[in-house]
Amino acid sequence: MSKVAVVKEAVKETLVGSTEPQQLSAQTKARFTRYATKDEAGEPYLGPEQFVDAVAPPSEDYHKIKREQYSILFNVADRSNKGKVTLADWGYFENLLTKPDAEYEIAFRLFDVERLGKVKYEDFRRLYELNKGPESIPFNWECDWAKLYIGSKAKHAMDYQQFSQMLRGLQGERVRQAFQHLDKDGDGYIEPEEFERIIKETSKHKLSDYLLENLSTLCNISQGTKISYANVRAFQNMIHEMDMVELIIRRACAKSSDGKITRTEFLNQAARITRFSIFTPMEADILFHFASLDEPSGRLGLKDFKKVLDPSWRSRQGDDDAARAVSEATKSTGAKFLTQGLESAYGFVLGSVAGAFGAFMVYPIDLVKTRMQNQRGANPGQRLYNNSIDCFKKVIRNEGFRGLYSGVLPQLVGVAPEKAIKLTVNDLVRGWFTTKDKQIWWGHEVIAGGTAGGCQVVFTNPLEIVKIRLQVQGEVAKSVEGAPRRSAMWIIRNLGLVGLYKGASACLLRDVPFSAIYFPTYSHLKRDVFGESPTKKLGILQLLTAGAIAGMPAAYLTTPCDVIKTRLQVEARKGDTQYTGLRHAAKTIWKEEGFRAFFKGGPARIMRSSPQFGFTLAAYELLQTTFPFPGSKAEVATGVADVVQTLKEKHPADSPFYRSRNALKILLDLDENFGRSPLGVGAKGWQTLPGWIQNPVKSS
Repeated sequence: MSKVAVVKEAVKETLVGSTEPQQLSAQTKARFTRYATKDEAGEPYLGPEQFVDAVAPPSEDYHKIKREQYSILFNVADRSNKGKVTLADWGYFENLLTKPDAEYEIAFRLFDVERLGKVKYEDFRRLYELNKGPESIPFNWECDWAKLYIGSKAKHAMDYQQFSQMLRGLQGERVRQAFQHLDKDGDGYIEPEEFERIIKETSKHKLSDYLLENLSTLCNISQGTKISYANVRAFQNMIHEMDMVELIIRRACAKSSDGKITRTEFLNQAARITRFSIFTPMEADILFHFASLDEPSGRLGLKDFKKVLDPSWRSRQGDDDAARAVSEATKSTGAKFLTQGLESAYGFVLGSVAGAFGAFMVYPIDLVKTRMQNQRGANPGQRLYNNSIDCFKKVIRNEGFRGLYSGVLPQLVGVAPEKAIKLTVNDLVRGWFTTKDKQIWWGHEVIAGGTAGGCQVVFTNPLEIVKIRLQVQGEVAKSVEGAPRRSAMWIIRNLGLVGLYKGASACLLRDVPFSAIYFPTYSHLKRDVFGESPTKKLGILQLLTAGAIAGMPAAYLTTPCDVIKTRLQVEARKGDTQYTGLRHAAKTIWKEEGFRAFFKGGPARIMRSSPQFGFTLAAYELLQTTFPFPGSKAEVATGVADVVQTLKEKHPADSPFYRSRNALKILLDLDENFGRSPLGVGAKGWQTLPGWIQNPVKSS
């Protein structure tokens, strides 16, 4: 085919559409065949009802644009005006939907009665008058605005570019004329109910139920009780630039530490990302007025703006939330108990894995800490190790690298439930004290952490006493000739149930303040230092750092309790002081070794506890993100795009329903009643012109 022929075909296809799709995809044929019926000759076709089924599945949401209104598009697909859509017509229509400007081109072809690539003023006006609602606010087609597009004397036909540009500005002119029509006094003000009528007639199909229900409150942005034309235009401009509004809100919330912004931050962000300011102060006031009706704090988040930005938003999420409420109400007690049990088990398993991982990573440091704390005597000559580094070297030299992991197995077995209980109880108690807006008082954070530390002692104490005795027996073997090596099971049998809880009071004294310090510090470091928010998720390195820093004061300040616990739980050697209890151990250590003895192994404890809890909590949060509980919603999004995902369309851009709906939004800018059946007795969904008007040459 020559270049000239190619250009001719392209121009012809742009103006009147291709007479036959060159290639039909398997999906196109399948969609047609699924809904088609056959005529008397056995040829498949789509009638108006079948066509609506094909482009508007019954399962979709039609509370904004009624399903019957999709029948308007049948007149675009039915190129021969025979009341049937053939496979070729359907292929042409789907091809039309894939165009980037499909919405405007469909509107153009609907009013191009003669299908010659021109829309006559007479045809356009007649079709408009035939299909507008009987109670619609009148529109004057003889106005100066209309004459600018079609001429004042000899009204000319409009090509596609002229028609689409006229259509874009038509809604604004409708609003202007409607305001003048309702402003009976001519004072430049209308009542809130009249403003509500204007918006519902011109923009109802584009706005959320929340916005529509609260339109009359627009008068509250000023001191009066009426609405001026400036208010109406500002509102219209705001909804016209809704996509830009969403972009600005996304970026502003992403930069905010708490995921919320003020009116000033919105305007500042708008000025930064646009070449010139496109939003006036009144327009910003209107946006924040509607978004803050339920949260009049001045700082709003994405959830607040969603009610304004998302046209599919229903009052209290409409039928979906109602259905969920009914489902929850009818759910049996047994099912609820099972769900709660599964969630607890889920948290327990993740906590166990994370705890074991954290313990294994720092176990050699823990062994060094235990050996340092178990050293008796104040004189240097009585000490086996000079410091933590010396201890580390001597363990490797005397017992080998494996000596650093003496007693690791019971530690891993016991630390799993211990850390699982600590993490689960902390989350549970924090949940009880957290308000609906996700706020918690710092005192309640301390209580939650302390409660978690107290509950873990049930597992911690038996674990600690077995671990400590395994850790020091390598040291005994080197200092006492022929000392037997005991297994974990031997130690458990020898101690008995009561013996396993020896030093439990000291363990409790250590773990409660440790967790009471650690968890609130960790939470505030994440939020206040690293900037975690509903729109910002921290990386693994940030989580590790926050956990490690939080562990430093918690570990060092509780070292005296840990020293006492270690002395009570270790098996005393010949000649060592025998401690009878918590108070006796504290007094004896102070008397024999001095105050500094209470902080033996303090640096090693920091080096162990700090990274251990960093590893544990980082692993715990990473596991929660990687393996979320089925049906749960993440509290923290991976980014602002995830948070506002609900603001985006759920359908792919090439979906016939998606593109058909967008085309209808353009058409309904003319009149919200287009395509609705109850326009009169025996009326169809879309009134067409008589055949002699549509085909004047043939009729003559």
